[in-house]
Amino acid sequence: MADVVRLSSLRFSSSLTTSSSSRHALCPPQKLHKRSDSSANCSSGGGAGGVAGLGFVPRKRFASLKLVALLQAHATVTETNQPKWWERNAGPNMVDIHSTQEFLSALSQAGDRLVIVEFYGTWCASCKALFPKLCRTAQEHPEILFLKVNFDENKPMCKSLSVKVLPYFHFYRGADGQLESFSCSLAKFQKIRDAIQMHNTERCSIGPPKGVGDLVLEAASPWKDKSAGATST
Repeated sequence: MADVVRLSSLRFSSSLTTSSSSRHALCPPQKLHKRSDSSANCSSGGGAGGVAGLGFVPRKRFASLKLVALLQAHATVTETNQPKWWERNAGPNMVDIHSTQEFLSALSQAGDRLVIVEFYGTWCASCKALFPKLCRTAQEHPEILFLKVNFDENKPMCKSLSVKVLPYFHFYRGADGQLESFSCSLAKFQKIRDAIQMHNTERCSIGPPKGVGDLVLEAASPWKDKSAGATST
């Protein structure tokens, strides 16, 4: 019986020696050393590494992500609070027109100043592209009055003035009334500059301003009658 136990122990020890020797034969000592280091690193951070594989975010990274989210939210709020492109004015000589009455009052109070009226749409890409250059022109010519007419807010008036294409421009001045009207895009902006050079000259006008198409500049007339007539065209 003792001989059997001795033989089995010898077989077991020999198998261990064989397996260890074969392992050293397959793997060089350097790689074994590196493997042991890597296993040590994994074991030391085993809890964090295992959780990271499940989507865990380290504290520092979480703080940075939170900061980025806050900055993006702040930028969104700031952008929301800024005026829309058509709400920005170049200065006191650029006025928004919200009704036909405001339009007639602005023309009657302009005196002998050259008045440039822009008919635009908030949805019009050409209007948006042209607008920054129009603002710079208004800053370059503080003596000219620029009126901005939203087509959607003033459809009856725009139709009565034969505005069918956007952006569209009217030029008015004192007793001469309407001087010129045309459609213009950013690529043809020189057309507006040429019209300014032609009509923005020093002169004296005699008499009250003339009517504007079907719209009559009469401050004493009831406005309700004028707005009703504007829808017929």
